[in-house]
Amino acid sequence: MDDSFALQVCQLTVNYDKTPVLWDVTVDIPKGVSVGIIGPNGAGKTTFLKAALSLLKPLSGKVRFFGESLSKVRKRVAYVPQRATVDWDFPIRVKDLVLMGRYGKLGPLRWPRRADVVAAHQYLEMVGMEQYATRQIKQLSGGQQQRVFIARALMQQADFYFMDEPFAGIDMASEKTLVELFHELQKQGKTICAVHHDLNTVDSYFDWTLVLNMRLIAAGPTKEVFNATNLNAAYGKSYALFDETLRRSLSQTTGIK
Repeated sequence: MDDSFALQVCQLTVNYDKTPVLWDVTVDIPKGVSVGIIGPNGAGKTTFLKAALSLLKPLSGKVRFFGESLSKVRKRVAYVPQRATVDWDFPIRVKDLVLMGRYGKLGPLRWPRRADVVAAHQYLEMVGMEQYATRQIKQLSGGQQQRVFIARALMQQADFYFMDEPFAGIDMASEKTLVELFHELQKQGKTICAVHHDLNTVDSYFDWTLVLNMRLIAAGPTKEVFNATNLNAAYGKSYALFDETLRRSLSQTTGIK
């Protein structure tokens, strides 16, 4: 495997019981790109993330981050799960949740230092949530909770960020804040891979796109792979309906047919 790539996946196959979810996926993702992982419901997008992170055991295949197994570079990889999978009733304050992102670097039996607390507030400020530092996490809105979880991921000071539907259920202001943050991380040489559902924003949010539907349909620069051929292959009739609706909208607003 080549350490010039942020992520390399080779012949990854995942089953749930005896049902195939991902089949023979092979892809190389370069460093410093933002990747939108798209595909219909049930396409295996979340499964791809979890298998890469060893949260699911694949039937076969190899995964390497920066040319190494995850176990060797785990501190360089951060993960933001789907908001719906988190127990938001757990009694924890916002700043304490963010501090949890630093525990992997502290080692066993070590408490966060003052510098870690300062960093937690800095990352909360970066995502526009510093004023809520002492709030219970369950008191926040969905968009606020998502921003806090991303602040926790930033506390890891990782080089690779996996995000599962970071824009799901959040308001437009929060979405704009996150997009600007992702672009800033890219400028620092970080790599972001995010499961994404809104086809309208793929080409403005991501410079790379990975199209899945149980198998890999296409992967590469967005301007090359985000096209009708690949979207039809992934979405079928549902994309055809979306495309027709989009064309009608453009025709009504701009006169373009």
